[in-house]
Amino acid sequence: MNDSKPGLLLVYDKQCPFCDAYCKLVRVQSAAGSLELVDARQGGPQIQHITEMGLDVDEGMVLIAGNELYYGADAIHALALLSSRSGVFNRLNFLIFRSKTLSRLLYPLLRTGRNLALKLLGRSRINNLNRPGNDRF
Repeated sequence: MNDSKPGLLLVYDKQCPFCDAYCKLVRVQSAAGSLELVDARQGGPQIQHITEMGLDVDEGMVLIAGNELYYGADAIHALALLSSRSGVFNRLNFLIFRSKTLSRLLYPLLRTGRNLALKLLGRSRINNLNRPGNDRF
């Protein structure tokens, strides 16, 4: 990570084909710093911090920007505002998710698609909050 810029961490489920594709395609403006992708299934200090805050990564990705933390619909909205707008994907991402209201309406649909895909693929939940009986979709 470039020390002269704050940098961004995006914690997501790499085993979800939709989440992984989105995270690999999204580009942020250079003024926002670099975007580091963190697989929530790998654990580590970011996941520990997110878990301590009581956030369920099975319910939403987490964007960490300096001391700010954005979760779920707020994360995708913040990413849209920080996006570079280069390329068709990033322009569409900005146009759709720049609206906080639209982000909050669409995010549950995206999460439902993610959950269905992971169920069909036979994947387990991340279950970072260690809820009993919450290991499968």
